[in-house]
Amino acid sequence: MTRVDVAVGGAERLHPMYFLAGLAGSLRQMVGGYAVIGYLAATGRWRMAVLLLVIVTVATFVGTFLHWRRFEYRVGAQEIRIDSGILSRTHRSIPFDRIQDVNVSQGLLARLLGIARVEFETGGSAGDKDDDGALAGIPLARAEAVRNLVRARRPKGCGLAVPDTSDASDAPALLAMDLRRVLLAGVFNFSLAVIAGLLGVAKTIGDAAGLNFLKRRFWRQMLEAGSPVVDLIMAHQVVAILAGVISLTAIGLAAGIARTVLRDFRFRLDRTTSGLRRRRGLLTVTDVTLPILRVQAAIIGSGPVRAKLGWSDLKLQSLAKDEGTKGDHVVAPLARDPEVAAILNELGWRFPEPSVPWTRSSSTYAWSVTALGAVMATALLVCSPAVPWISLGGVIAVAVLVVSRWLCWHRFGYVLEKDRLLIRSGWWQRRLIILPLTSIQSADVTENFVSRYFGTAAVTFGVASGRGYSSHHIPAVLRDAAFLLRMQVLRSYNI
Repeated sequence: MTRVDVAVGGAERLHPMYFLAGLAGSLRQMVGGYAVIGYLAATGRWRMAVLLLVIVTVATFVGTFLHWRRFEYRVGAQEIRIDSGILSRTHRSIPFDRIQDVNVSQGLLARLLGIARVEFETGGSAGDKDDDGALAGIPLARAEAVRNLVRARRPKGCGLAVPDTSDASDAPALLAMDLRRVLLAGVFNFSLAVIAGLLGVAKTIGDAAGLNFLKRRFWRQMLEAGSPVVDLIMAHQVVAILAGVISLTAIGLAAGIARTVLRDFRFRLDRTTSGLRRRRGLLTVTDVTLPILRVQAAIIGSGPVRAKLGWSDLKLQSLAKDEGTKGDHVVAPLARDPEVAAILNELGWRFPEPSVPWTRSSSTYAWSVTALGAVMATALLVCSPAVPWISLGGVIAVAVLVVSRWLCWHRFGYVLEKDRLLIRSGWWQRRLIILPLTSIQSADVTENFVSRYFGTAAVTFGVASGRGYSSHHIPAVLRDAAFLLRMQVLRSYNI
C-alpha cells in the first residue's frame, strides 16, 4: 500500500469527487419533495411540478457545492479542527486524547469514486451520524493515513485503549466467514417479524392493489387457470392462505439472506494489540476497531434450530458506538462454540460451562400470567362470531401461547458467579448474557400489585453502553431472593 504522509496544520478540503457522493445523498433525502412533485403531476398541475423539480434540483446542487467549498479540516499536533457551515460557521476542535477510535467506511458509490468516510468517535458521541465531526469524503489512502496518525499520537497514559496500526490481514483471523457461511447466516436471520410485516402490507395495501397473497383473486390473476394446483387454490380458501404464507415465507427468507450478504460479506475479525478489528460489507465496507477495555457485556444468541446444529452469534455491548444506534457490536454473526470461546478468551472472559446451576424465576407467577392470558383469549373466542376456522385459529393461538410461555420459563435462568452474572432467556430467540460485575452501574428491585400478590419482584441491572444506558432484566424472582441478589452484587464491587 502506498504511504501517504499527512501534513500537520495545513488546511485541507474534501475530495472533489465528494460532490457526486454528497449530491446522491442529498437527492435521497428529498423523498418528501418527490412525493409533492408526483402529486402535482398526477393532478395535472405539470407547470407547478416542473417548477418545483427545477427548484429542488438547483437547491440541491448549490447546497452540496457550497458545503464542499466551505468545508475544511486541519490535522494539528494535538487535535483535529473541522470548519464547516455555509451561513453559520462551526469550528470544531477534537483533541486526540478525546478520540476513542477512528472508523473508516465506504459505500458503493464511494468505492467507485475512490473516497472514504472517516468518523472520529469521542466519549461524547451520541451514536448518530454527525457530519460536523466526520470527514465525509477524502481519498481512501488519506483516510487510512489520518486514522494511523491519530492513533499514533494519542497519549499513552490517557487510560483508554489505543488500537494498534498494524495490518493483521496476514495473521490468522479470530473469525473469517466465507460466502457459504454468510448465506447460512442469512437463512438463520429469517425473522417472524418480517412475515408479520409482510402480512400487514398484504392486508392493507395488497387488497387495494390486488396483490394479497392470501386471496384467491391474486392466484387467479398471477397463475394460469387449468392447473391442478391452481384449481385447488381456487377451490379452498384455506389452501389459498397456506400458499400465501409459503410465498411470504420465501420472500422473508430471501430478504434475510440479502440483508445478511450486504452487511456481512467477507466478514473478518482480527485481534490487534488492545482491540478487535472487524471488517465486513458488500456495498458499504466498514473497518471498525472495538477497544477491549470498553466492552461491558457479551450476548450469545441462538435458537432451537441453530442450537441443534451447533451455531450461535456473539454481540458485545460496548461504550463505543456501532453502525446505527443500538450499541451492540456483532463480532460473530454465525460461529461454533469453540470460535465464540476463542473471542471471549481474547477479552479475558470464560465461556459459560454447560453444567451451570441455573436459578429459574417463580413458576407460580409464570403459570398465573399464562393462565390469565389463556382466559382472556378464551373469552374473546366465546364472544366472537361462530366461524369454524376463526375458532380453530383461536384454539391454536391459545395452545401456542401456553406452550411458548412454558418453554420460555423452562429456558430462563440466572446465576451469580464470583466475578460475573449470567442471564439466560428466550426459547425461540435465545440469549445468554455474560455481565461482569465490574460493568454493573446500578441494581434496582421493582414490584407492582401483581408481583406483590405472588411474592415476587424484578431485578434490573444498569450498564453503560454506546447508546447511553442499557439494562438487563431478571423478572419474577422471589422477593427475598431479589433483595439478596441485589445486595450480593452491590457488595461484590461496592456499586
